[in-house]
Amino acid sequence: MRIAVLGASGRTGGTLIDQALERGHEVVALVRTPSKVTVAAPRQVEIRQADVTAPRSFPGLTDVDVVVSAIGIGKGDGPGALVAGARRLAAADVRTVWLGALGSGVSSRSGGLIYAGVMRMFVGSELAEKAEADEIALKAGATVFHAPDVTDGLLSPTRRIVPLAELRRPLLPPRISRATLAALLLDEAEAGKHDNSVLVPLS
Repeated sequence: MRIAVLGASGRTGGTLIDQALERGHEVVALVRTPSKVTVAAPRQVEIRQADVTAPRSFPGLTDVDVVVSAIGIGKGDGPGALVAGARRLAAADVRTVWLGALGSGVSSRSGGLIYAGVMRMFVGSELAEKAEADEIALKAGATVFHAPDVTDGLLSPTRRIVPLAELRRPLLPPRISRATLAALLLDEAEAGKHDNSVLVPLS
């Protein structure tokens, strides 16, 4: 497949690129600052400058099969980056796997009481924007992942996804390794079985 990764310069974006290449896919890295993208196999990765806040210069995506979004709200971004990203991909009319956060929007209480408190404390100012971006992505038919806290760690051999409506509320704050999250995002990008759905990735 030809897979585009939005937010390719971030840690999750970089992991997505590495794993996509390992699976034999062609990769298009969509990034605001191309110089920040470092890949082990540059001949297999096309880098396109893509600033979600500049819609007129955002590159076309008619030549890719799917976009996996790993953008977040970086330091100095200010409000609006996530919503702008969701709008750019919705306008591009391309199949999208969108990375959101457990504990925001429709999953605000799904991570358990402790997790909800942690999210309010550390992500509180961004929760409304995350929810709005998810809604835009869903209306455009995207698959939205509500990932729990992401950590460093190995790829889990028991990785799985659960529809949000079927998630059992955990007692302790859930976590997932970045490698496992990237693998699940790519699994969905390849299979395309859950369009217009909210999924929770689990180890």
